[in-house]
Formats: sequence, C-alpha cells, structure tokens
Amino acid sequence: MLKFKEKNIQISMVIITLVMTILRFLLNEKGRITPDSIRFMRSAHVFPEIDNTITPLGYIFSIKLFTFLGIDEFWSSKLVGIFSFLGIIFLAKKFNFFLREAVITCSLFAFVSIFAATYTETLTLFSVFVLFLVSNSVINEKWNQIQAFIYLSLSLILIFNIRYSALFIVGGTGLFGLISVKKNYGKIFIFSAITAGLYIILYKFLFIDEFNKNYVSEFLEIGLKLTSVLITEFFQGLATSFNPFVHIANPGGGIINLAIYGIGAVNILAIIFLFIKNRLSEIEKYMILIGVSGIICSYFIQYFYSTDALDYRLLCAFNFPIWLVYFKKLFSILDLKIYIIGVLSLITGFVFTWLSKGNYLENREKISKFLQKEKLDNVPLKFYVNDLDDLEKVNICELISTVNSDIDFTFKAEDSLKKSTLTAHKVLQKIKIDKNKYQ
Repeated sequence: MLKFKEKNIQISMVIITLVMTILRFLLNEKGRITPDSIRFMRSAHVFPEIDNTITPLGYIFSIKLFTFLGIDEFWSSKLVGIFSFLGIIFLAKKFNFFLREAVITCSLFAFVSIFAATYTETLTLFSVFVLFLVSNSVINEKWNQIQAFIYLSLSLILIFNIRYSALFIVGGTGLFGLISVKKNYGKIFIFSAITAGLYIILYKFLFIDEFNKNYVSEFLEIGLKLTSVLITEFFQGLATSFNPFVHIANPGGGIINLAIYGIGAVNILAIIFLFIKNRLSEIEKYMILIGVSGIICSYFIQYFYSTDALDYRLLCAFNFPIWLVYFKKLFSILDLKIYIIGVLSLITGFVFTWLSKGNYLENREKISKFLQKEKLDNVPLKFYVNDLDDLEKVNICELISTVNSDIDFTFKAEDSLKKSTLTAHKVLQKIKIDKNKYQ
C-alpha cells in the first residue's frame, strides 16, 4: 500500500515539476536566456563551423540535434533541458538508483530553474547522474575490469565535452581511486581518471589551440578579486545553493536575505551532521567526494580564471550529488514525509514565477514581427552595447537571440550605423517589451 502511495506521489511530482519547468521559461520575458545562452545558440546555429571554444561542443551539439526536428535553437535548448530532467528520472527508475531522491531533488526550485534555462548545466546534470550510475556498477563489480574501465572513462570524457569544470570531477574520481586503492575497483577509478586527463590534454592541444590559440592567455588572470570578496560570495553562493526553497538573494540586500542565507546555512549544518552520524555506502562516499571537491575547486579556480560569482547555477553539478545523498538519509529517518520539501519548493517556485512573470510568447511574437519587417530574421546580426552589465539593453539582445540565434554583441559604436546592427533604441522605438519587474 505504501509503495503504491509513494509511486503516485512520485508520478505527481514528476508531472508537476515538468509543468513548472515549462512555466518557468514561458512566464519570463526572455525565456530564461543569458549572454552565455546567446553564444550557445549561435554556436549551434553555425555548427559544424566552430566559432568559439569557450564552451565544449556537447551541449551545442545536443541543441543542433533537436533542430533537425524543424524547430529553432531556442526551443531545441528547452527540449534539451526537459529531456535531461526526464532522462535522470528514467535512469533512476530503470536501474532503481536514487529514484525517490532524484524525484525530490529535481523538484527543488533551483533545479527547476536550471532545467528551464538555456544552460550547459541542464545536460551536465544528466551526464553527472550517468557517471554516478556507472560508478555504482563499477563499485558493485557488475562488469569485468576492462568494461568497467571503458565505461567509467567514457562517462568522465562525456561530462568534459559538456562543461570544462568536469576537470574537477576527473580529479575527484582519481582521488577516490587513491583512497580506495586497496579495493578491487580502486585502480579502475585511478586509470579512468588518468585516461580522461590525457583526453583533456589532447583536447587542449588538438581542439582549443587549433581554433583559439589565445584562449588560455585570455581567461587566465591572477588576482581577479580580493579574497575577502571571494569568500563572501562563496558563502552566499553555498547558502543559496543549499536553500531548498529560494536560490536567489536580493542584490539590494535587506532583511529577507538573512532568512534566505539562514535557511541555507542551517541546511548545510544538517547535511554535515547527517553525513557524520550515518554510515555512508561506497557510492555515497564517491558522490560526496565529487560534490565537496568540486565546490572547493570551483572556489579556488576563481583566483586565476575569470568566472561569474559562484551561485546555484555554477555549483549545481557539485551540490546535486550532495542533495541526493542528503535526501537518502532524510528518507531513512522520516520516510514519505520528506516529499513535503519538494512540494513546498514547487509551491514557492510557482509563487515566485507568477509574481515576477513576463510574457515570453507575447515578446517573442513582437520581436519576430519586428525582425521580419526589417528583413533581419534570417541574417547574421550584431547588437551594440557599451557594457554587458547594462542589463536593460542586454535583455533585449537575449530576447532577439531566441528568434534569430545568429547574433552577437559588438562594443564598437561605429557598428551601430549598420542596418544589421541593432541597438536598444532601434528596437524600443518600434515595439514595447513586457518586462519582468523583478529582473
């Protein structure tokens, strides 16, 4: 009876999470797009031409695949997010691997936001779950050593081809192998990490250097931020990432942030307590090691590699396994009551999304008509801005990219004189955009 009840709960939560994911980008004035999203969609549009190496090709290729169904890059990216979510649930169900934990973790508002956005993290989460599934089979010796080595190596390489921060996961895998070297699977983890590491080296020389010789010199820079700033951002990022209800703090500050950070901080303490008090299985140890080492490396890489401030998005691949193990421990204590957390998170997410809504479909229609009238809907475009921090203008370019993905920023004022170069003024004098007042 309890199993039947839980099955219904899980089905309901998966359906509601799917609906929430769709609403999350439809009830947003620009469809959950960022400047990075513009690059992803443009790269997918021109593929197999390589226009940059800032991001691996995995996510870009996945968007391109869906365009063969006859849809554009924007809708393709949304299908990648939706299928990444459903893929995690499908694998969890098929292999009986962290199913209840995957259902509730994916229902958290932060992860709904990830799956709804045009981010590499959507596919990264799916590939990370595949890695843990493969690792579990390796630890339980379901394959012979050669098979285990091949599958684990390919899983690590897959993640790197989606996101460069997989380098941390490769390192964590090697570390886990060293810790477990006396066990049968220890050497498999070590050699798989070494193989993935060799692949990364070859990737750097044969791909990155081939198309962008200045990539490393452009992105490596010592002393980008003061330690005091990085530590503050780090703890704020952790607190919001581990808040099961709200993953975004008010940039303007205020007392509400104390509650947001406070819930996250208390939750982190609860996680630490449960992990210390309860015995961990080998796969749980591996997952936690990947999560913790990834978070630590994400912090230190900021000292010489230009990244945005750490937040729920940049940390999601590493807090994802921690959430899974955390919920497994909570289920062992409170059983079905834990689903309440997912329900409350979905409710919070819906309220937040509704209050801050902007009509993407309406805005898309306006932009489409504007581009068609100006005969700019099927030609390469530029969008002039002085600074990418000027969100009012950048948001317009983001919205345009959802209709014509072959667009890029330009910072040259003289370019604004060209017909194929748009500006905020050129657009707003012709149309009015339904804006998200909480942007």
